Amino acid sequence: MNIKKFTLTAIFISIILLFAFTPVGFINLVIIKATIIHIPVIIASILLGPRIGALQGLVFGLTSVIINTLSPSLLSFAFSPFVDLVDVGPARFWALFIAIVPRVLLGIIPFYLYQATKRIFEKTKFRQKPALFLTGLLSTFIHTFLVMGSIAFFFQDAYAQAIDVNSVGAIFNAILTVFLTNGLAEAIVAAVITTALVPPLLKIVNR
Repeated sequence: MNIKKFTLTAIFISIILLFAFTPVGFINLVIIKATIIHIPVIIASILLGPRIGALQGLVFGLTSVIINTLSPSLLSFAFSPFVDLVDVGPARFWALFIAIVPRVLLGIIPFYLYQATKRIFEKTKFRQKPALFLTGLLSTFIHTFLVMGSIAFFFQDAYAQAIDVNSVGAIFNAILTVFLTNGLAEAIVAAVITTALVPPLLKIVNR
């Protein structure tokens, strides 16, 4: 890794840590925590490649474990094995999978999505910005789907207990509601910020 990439990697990690350990990064919505920490992970993946993106995602995942342990919400048991608000039994350590693996993938996916969407728009006049917008949007949707899908798969009973429902249909509706509200808002914010910030940052990185 050259000095420029090393410096940019450190800067992005610093941004993630700043977001994580201030009220900006994780917003407690009682049931689940909304976040904007996925945005620097997406941008780092596009700018610096999937390996460094995966490292940023790992840092994001580890901060998620720490924050959900220190300041739990109703679903924090799904992100930290050290939270006992709901009895999840021996499945508790799958929380580390949910907290970390989708976040590492979030650091890998945007790089390839951006390369693919650029080719889709390569014959248009403004190919970069539509590609960036779709990359930010789709990466966030995929991340939300992986997280909420993993919670439903590994912690179905605990999730039902946490939100006080007793049927599979109710669980599905609750997850869909989170996906279409919290997930949609996070995706739109990520798409707009990625579209605005990546072009000038690419010029700096490629200089």
